[in-house]
Parts: sequence; structure tokens; C-alpha cells
Amino acid sequence: MRELIATGGRIAGGAIALVLPPRCPGCGAVTPDDHGFCRDCWQSLDFLGDDGCARCGVALPFAPPGTICAGCMVDPPALDGVRAAVSYGPVARHVVMRLKHGGRPGHARTIGLLMERLIEKEADAILVPVPLHRWRIWRRGYNQSALIAGVLARRRGLTLAVDMLERRRATPILRGLGRNARARAVRGAFAANPRRVAELKGRRVLLVDDVHTTGATANACARALKRAGAAEVRLISWARVDLARVDLALGDATGDVDK
Repeated sequence: MRELIATGGRIAGGAIALVLPPRCPGCGAVTPDDHGFCRDCWQSLDFLGDDGCARCGVALPFAPPGTICAGCMVDPPALDGVRAAVSYGPVARHVVMRLKHGGRPGHARTIGLLMERLIEKEADAILVPVPLHRWRIWRRGYNQSALIAGVLARRRGLTLAVDMLERRRATPILRGLGRNARARAVRGAFAANPRRVAELKGRRVLLVDDVHTTGATANACARALKRAGAAEVRLISWARVDLARVDLALGDATGDVDK
């Protein structure tokens, strides 16, 4: 009976794949596997390593591991580290925008699979997604960062605390604002959930977001988590915006401007 059920499942799966074949999340071309990119889109993704600033992750060509950039030495961020899977470009942007605004929650798995390498040595960390304000969740139907964090938690067996952080007030769209203006816009917007703060004491937290731009949102979250007792807060994200190179067309749609 089990063999019959398994055979039936394979036949059904094959029929579905024939009618609805897997498609590249970047361009829509047919691909051999679900969540797989076509060759052109895969080659266009700029995968990032961990050779940037040890605090903010900004690129530091030829600098040895552990180097801290001048900006972080002058004004240390609340975050203890930042890593992203890819650089923010046309394909990375398309995937995350389809997740956030195109009604494609399945793209969270696509993103999570490529972010998994960022947490290979994080056996005891808590995964905390950057929260959305409830009005945005009601409009969108989900928090994209929470979906990504859920994929990572299931694949790595980590603790997921979706409600560890609360967004106490809505924040304005950050598009067009400079670094200082963004920091002011999110100041005081986040707080740790008082019902869960006991779980934070002395723990390491991996803050999960979709796109990292200036870090205003992530640093505001990190300050709230540390006030509640977290020992360390590091950010992992799908894509990182290179503010020195990104053009206006891309900059107007970056993930940090519209959580």
C-alpha cells in the first residue's frame, strides 16, 4: 500500500511539474528544480563573503579579517556584525520585491536557501525577524522577514522568535532620506516583547531582514534587543545595498525604504 501511495505521489508530482514547471525566480524561465535560478540570473547574482568590516559589513578591499572600518570606530553601531547573501542588484531586487509586493511568499524559501550559509556556525542563536507594523501586515498578508526566518529556523534547527520584537509605531517611508534622517525616523519604534524578554538574557540573536541599506532599522532593533538583555545582536539579510554604487532607479526601491 505504501509503495502504491508513493508511486501515486510521484505520478501526481510529475503531472504537476509538466503543467506547472519550476521557473526561475529572477526571470521566469523554466528551470530543472524549484527555487533554482536560470544560468543567466545565477551568474548575475553577486554573492558576498565575510571580508568586510567586522561590525557593519561594508566592503574593505584587502583588509584582514576582523578589521573595523573608520566609521564604526568613530560611531560604533548597535549591531555586532552584518552579513548578506548577495549584493543588491536587478535579480536580487526582483526576487525580494515579488516576495514583498507581488504575493509570492514562496520566494522566502528561495531566499532562505541562499542565506543558509550565513548561519552555518550558529547552533545556539535565536532568530528574530525585523517586525512590520500591523497595518502593513494586514495589507500584505505576512511579514517577509518572518517567512525567511522561518525557513532558516526549520533548516538549521534554530529557535525562532517571531514575536520577540514589537513595532510600537508606524514609521514613514524612508525613501530619499539620508542616514541621519533615517535613524531619527525609526528611533523608539521598536521594543522587546515584555512576555519574552526572559529568553533574551545573555543570548546571541540573529536579526533577520530582507534588504540591508543604511542599517537604521536594524540598529534600532538591535538597541531594543540589547536593552532587554541580549548579549549580542548580528544582522543577516538577503541583499545588501552598496550605497556608493547603487543607481537612483534601484535606490528608490530598496528594501529598507518600505518595511
